[in-house]
Amino acid sequence: MFAGTHTALVTPFTGHGHAVDAHAFCALIDKQFEAGISGVVPVGTTGESPTLSHEEHIRVIELAVQHTAKRGLVIAGTGSNSTDEAITLTQAAEKAGADAALLVAPYYNKPSQEGLFQHYKLIAEATEIPLMLYSIPGRCGIAIEVETVARLAEACPTIKALKEAGGSAERVSQLRAALPDDFEILSGDDSLTVPFMSVGACGVVSVASNLIPAVMVDLVKAMGEGRLGDAQALHRQYYPLFSAFLKLDTNPVPIKTALGIAGLCQPDLRLPMVPMTEEKVAELKGTLQELGIQ
Repeated sequence: MFAGTHTALVTPFTGHGHAVDAHAFCALIDKQFEAGISGVVPVGTTGESPTLSHEEHIRVIELAVQHTAKRGLVIAGTGSNSTDEAITLTQAAEKAGADAALLVAPYYNKPSQEGLFQHYKLIAEATEIPLMLYSIPGRCGIAIEVETVARLAEACPTIKALKEAGGSAERVSQLRAALPDDFEILSGDDSLTVPFMSVGACGVVSVASNLIPAVMVDLVKAMGEGRLGDAQALHRQYYPLFSAFLKLDTNPVPIKTALGIAGLCQPDLRLPMVPMTEEKVAELKGTLQELGIQ
């Protein structure tokens, strides 16, 4: 179901982080599907979900569903560190017509693995759409351990995939060995797509594809077709951009800045996210220019 390239969409704002810019958001969705993207992921971390109101969060999901118009999957970000809130958001995404939901591990309160199991199990029991777990210990302070993912895959038929952003191909190998063949693993880092797919992942939830969707589609397709050399060549060419998105500032600051440079949306953020320094913007512009991205 989830094999391919899915874009973790930014949420454009009309200026100074005020209203959601629906026009720019829809234009960005069009850019994705014109390039062959498999699906879009609204209101995840890249979409600044922590600073959207519940009403905005649900409206962005509705907008994504309406404008995607079945051209690909809409995987709505509905995770929370409150189980009740995650259920409410996932039910709202289901009602809006989302194809699936992405559920980040509860952050800040750092539940035990048993707490994680019960959290996801209750969400799965309260909804019917397919669910993708999201393990990103660098942001959440905890990982969804391999054994917990395997327990959830066995106990909950609607939990069908994992977005893995732990930075380790070894962990992907462990997950692949512990999970059913039809349980899908996707890279949560652009720069790790090639190594993760080489050991069992089937695609990526990409930040870079906001800006370079065709490149990411080609890279994932090459890996899926066993054209490792082609995939490695694309990885080497665009690694400076993947690296810039990681090192210059916290996501989504660099990708929004890049989209602003390219004229695809305003680079406005909501506090506590703030713009990059002039020096970092200049460095990013240099990387874009070297790749021929204006």
